[in-house]
Amino acid sequence: MADAKAASLPSGVGQGFYVIDEHHPENGTLLGFWLYLMSDCLVFACLFAAYGVLGRNYAGGPTGAELFDLRLVALNTSLLLLSSITYGFAVLEMQRKRVVPTQGWLVVTGLLGAGFVAIELIEFAHLFHEGAGPQRSAFLSSFFALVGTHGLHVSFGIVWLLVLMVQVGRYGLIAANRRRLICLSMFWHFLDVVWIGVFTFVYLMGVLP
Repeated sequence: MADAKAASLPSGVGQGFYVIDEHHPENGTLLGFWLYLMSDCLVFACLFAAYGVLGRNYAGGPTGAELFDLRLVALNTSLLLLSSITYGFAVLEMQRKRVVPTQGWLVVTGLLGAGFVAIELIEFAHLFHEGAGPQRSAFLSSFFALVGTHGLHVSFGIVWLLVLMVQVGRYGLIAANRRRLICLSMFWHFLDVVWIGVFTFVYLMGVLP
């Protein structure tokens, strides 16, 4: 039985990396991942709702108009949206089964995502330096909860991206890796959509009087 499994493996795949199609149906994996994304939508919906209720409760502290630097946020937004485009190029190269170009676009995507997280950390450090931490007011509590949760998602996405790059480099663009890259693509684009909501609802509306 073990020999039969080993014979079904693509060339170059070690004994510790089994890829058996009947155990990992592509449609089942994608359906399960869609269900996960829907649950994540509920998480962000709750955070947006909390910010909508608490976002004007400043408790005598600073407002969004006093704290937000739209130029920095616009740069951050550009990095994340551009990373979505570069991931799209990676998917196109994956479909052509070209490993090196796929890996190259994944590297660019990871660097853009890391730039996004770095700028967000700089923004948070500035807010703490100004005494505008999450304990200062309900507005800041809901702000840090929403924006921080999104930043954590991007950070986990970068870790996932690095793991997939190792897998692709070791095993190539086998069916399992292509399926995982598609799932990460859905996750990455989902984070872009959420960030557009954050940029509009939190930052742009936050600077209004």
